[in-house]
Amino acid sequence: MLAIRLRNPDRHVTLPGERNVQSVLDELDIIAHTVLVLVDGNLVANHHQLGPNNDVEIRPVISGGASDYPQCVACRQPAVMVEQRHRAAWCADHFPDHVMAQVRKAIDHPPGAEPSERMFSYADRILVAVSGGKDSLALWDMLLELGYHAEGLYVGLGIGGYSSRSEAVTRAFASSRDAQLHTVDLNDTYGFSTGTAASTLDRSPCGVCGVSKRYVFNAYATKHDFTVVVTGHNLDDEAATLLGNFTRWNDALLSRQAPLLPANAPNQTRKCKPLYRLSERETAAYCVIKGIDYVVEECPLVDGNTGQQYKAALDLLEAATPGVKAQFLFGFLDRHPIANDAVANVFTEIGACGDCGMPTTGTVCAFCRQRAALRHSVSESTP
Repeated sequence: MLAIRLRNPDRHVTLPGERNVQSVLDELDIIAHTVLVLVDGNLVANHHQLGPNNDVEIRPVISGGASDYPQCVACRQPAVMVEQRHRAAWCADHFPDHVMAQVRKAIDHPPGAEPSERMFSYADRILVAVSGGKDSLALWDMLLELGYHAEGLYVGLGIGGYSSRSEAVTRAFASSRDAQLHTVDLNDTYGFSTGTAASTLDRSPCGVCGVSKRYVFNAYATKHDFTVVVTGHNLDDEAATLLGNFTRWNDALLSRQAPLLPANAPNQTRKCKPLYRLSERETAAYCVIKGIDYVVEECPLVDGNTGQQYKAALDLLEAATPGVKAQFLFGFLDRHPIANDAVANVFTEIGACGDCGMPTTGTVCAFCRQRAALRHSVSESTP
């Protein structure tokens, strides 16, 4: 193990294996020209090989000098965005470059994949799951900026004014970029809305919503020949999910938590999460700087969601130790192949749903079971 001391604030981390300085900086998500690396008290270059007996110190050099404000790492102008976990700051002109670089890295080097494997290529037809929120709209904007063939899919969940506002914002975004937007209304197409299903079945609205959206995204992509579905799950989302899966020791979900999930069965589309290296704060700042209007308010049905509680717990840790979310998530993803081997026995062969033909590990998929339960509840309540 490599023992590394990080300065300002002073803290220590350990990383597995022997590696060079640049690999360490990449692992810790630190921009090389914002720090000095000292090994056994001596300054070293990024190619220097590190061993377990080395005393390694990473010392930040971005202080802003005599200025009252931090300076952009790219141009030394006053910064508008400071990220402690990166030990860096950016002006409004250069912050989008940082965000795009993180997304480019996520696409080109997904963890656990072969060195030549990408999340997707320019030959793919990409379907972006858009909600009107900051993450999905930022992602769609980035993919369009990078030149990918990316179309959006908005699922109307029937959550009153919130859904109306979300759809309007999404349509405005698509129109402003001359991008193709597809829409599916849950009630019109499948006969129920999130709120009514949750109350009828006495289930969590977030649970109903999650099952429904995952089903619709995959079913629509399969039917219309999209090769990849991408979602706006960010670093905060993935770290909170990982914490929840660990606390429940859900081996099956732990083994499948990755930014790239290949299609392993008929009627299944590859799923990718290109924002997993970026925090919610970074995607929100990107939207503000790029002038992307998004729905700021939270979904009114989210109260009590356990994922929000895990996020809050991680926020407390992040405030005390900047970078801990990234270390937690990236450390797990680096070991993901090991995790897969350890829980290989939990996998069940994926087959086709007996009702709709979509992939499932059982005889009937979760979405069809949900619809059947709704029909049963309605029939029982009808005189």
